[in-house]
Formats: sequence, C-alpha cells, structure tokens
Amino acid sequence: MSANLATSTSPEPGDAGSRAAPSPGGRKPMARLAALVAGLTAAITLMLCAFGLPSAAGGPHHAPLGVTGPDSAVAAVKKQLSGDDWEVTAYDDPQALTRAVENREAVGGLAFGGDGVDVYTATAGGQLISGAISGLGTSLAERQHTAATVHDVVPFPEEDPRGTGLASAALPMVFGGMLPAIALLQFFPGHAGRRTRLAGVIAFALAGGAAVTAVLQFGIGTLDGNYWITSLGLGLGMAALAIPLLGLESLFGYAGLGVGSVMMMFLGNPLSGLPTGPYWLPDGWSTLGQLLPPGASGSLLRANAFFGGTGAGGPALVLGAWAVAGLALMFAADRRHNRRTGNAAAG
Repeated sequence: MSANLATSTSPEPGDAGSRAAPSPGGRKPMARLAALVAGLTAAITLMLCAFGLPSAAGGPHHAPLGVTGPDSAVAAVKKQLSGDDWEVTAYDDPQALTRAVENREAVGGLAFGGDGVDVYTATAGGQLISGAISGLGTSLAERQHTAATVHDVVPFPEEDPRGTGLASAALPMVFGGMLPAIALLQFFPGHAGRRTRLAGVIAFALAGGAAVTAVLQFGIGTLDGNYWITSLGLGLGMAALAIPLLGLESLFGYAGLGVGSVMMMFLGNPLSGLPTGPYWLPDGWSTLGQLLPPGASGSLLRANAFFGGTGAGGPALVLGAWAVAGLALMFAADRRHNRRTGNAAAG
C-alpha cells in the first residue's frame, strides 16, 4: 500500500507540482539573477554619477564676486567675467568690499589700484572658490604688469589652515543621522517604541553635535566660533536627518528607511558642498544639495563657525522643515495604527 501511495502522490512530469517548483537551473532563478545584476549595475552607476559628475563639472557657478577701483577697470572686469561663472558687483572702496565678504554678500573680490591688484578671499567659505579668485587676480595683475596681493578675510584657524577637519566632518554628519535611527529601531522596535526612538534621536543629536564640535574645535582646531551655537547647529542637522528616517520607517517599514538612507548617503552627501562650498557645484546640483539635510547642515556649520552666524537663517529653516516633515510622517503612521487597532477592536 505504501508503494501505491508513493506512486499516487508522486508528481508526474509536466503536472502542476513540478511546475510550481522549478529546478535551480530553470528560468526563474536566472531571471532573478539577471535582475539582481542589472540592479547592482544601476546602483553603482548612479553612485558614480552622484559622486563623480558634480566634481567633474566643478568650478565657479554664478559666484558673487566683488570689484572696486577705477571705473574703467571695473567696467572691463565686468565685461570679461560676467556670465555663468561669476556675478560681478561693484563696490565703492576696498573697505566696502571687505565688509561684503565678511557678510557673505560676495565670496571674494578684486580691488584695482595704483599699487597693483588686491585680492580678497574667504578660505573658510570655500577653499576652491578662494583659490580660483586668487588665480584670477594674479592673472589680471600679470596682464597689467603689476603684482597681486592676497588678503584672506575669513581664514581657517591657524591650527588647521587648510580646513582638513571640515572636509572630514561630512561622513560623521551623515552617519550621525543614520546610525541612531537604525540602532534605535533595533533596540526599541514596533509601534510601542516610537516615542522612545524619537526621544533617543533628539538626545543623541544633542550629544553627537556637542562631541563632533568639541573634536573639530578643540581637538583638531578647525572651527573658530561659539562652541554652543555651533554644536546646537550640528545637532539640528543630525536630528533633521534622523527624524525623517524614523518617520519613513514608521509609515513604510524598512523599505522607507532604506530609500531614505540611500538618498542621504549617495545624493545628500556628495552634493552637500561641505569640502568645496556650494558655489563650486553646478547650479542644479548645488540647489538640490542645499535643500537636503547634509548640505543645509554644512552651510549652517560654516555660518556659525566662521561668519558669526551670518547666513545661518536659510539652512536652519531647511533643517527645521525636514524635522517637521519627519514628525508629520510619524504622526501619520500613529494615526494609521490607531485606526487599524480601533477597527480590529470593533470587529
């Protein structure tokens, strides 16, 4: 009987049972393999584009440049430089030009006089753009057979004159938003842990901002501003990245968390402009980068650490908007959970 049973239950070739369980060498595994290879290829290509294209197309893009001196010299420079690279504005005298650089109305400037060309830069506002202005001033001075003198109006501190610590802060700022969200989701999962996760993210943002600022300012010597204001700004940046990730996970699960993390890491990070300054990136890339938390956080850090808070309002509003958006996502997920719970209780 057992033999007959075995015979009767064994699937015949070509029946439904055999079709439901394709062999390892069948079409479905090969299709999944092809889809996986195509997806990974697309991912690494997009990653290369996100990191490589902005750098390859790097250069001054509509950077505000101040000029002062004789009318003829100012007019000649305006005619030569005005375009996609520079937006030239005339100032009454070198003092007004210096104030414009300090107030972030200009990234730098050129002052023409009888003794040569005075070049005004703000290295702390962007090293590459400052280098381009210095090169431009030197080139113009050589044409006039005079000398160029460079004045760094807003330099990096003497302990870190090249600003290497600022460039190295890009990844910690991004991971400072991603890692606490991921860790808190593991330790306090589910709907019951949502408030604990939110409190943990805020606490970590304050502690992480204070720690990163302390290392950059007192350890490396990169930052030169009010410690507490700078640390609060960094904390806001971390919270503005972490809270939306919590909201995405609350509403869409780990798929939402994954998409948000990938966007911040592979789009927000290379477009932040933290190592170069936003004017060095192409216009569209720069605008998008400044609307994402990493770029807004980097701009807020520069404003607080080197320019006495000048220009901090815009980035702070962007970060605040991201934090509010994350809270809105969490609120929507909470309402959906309560509605489902109520429907289950009523049923």
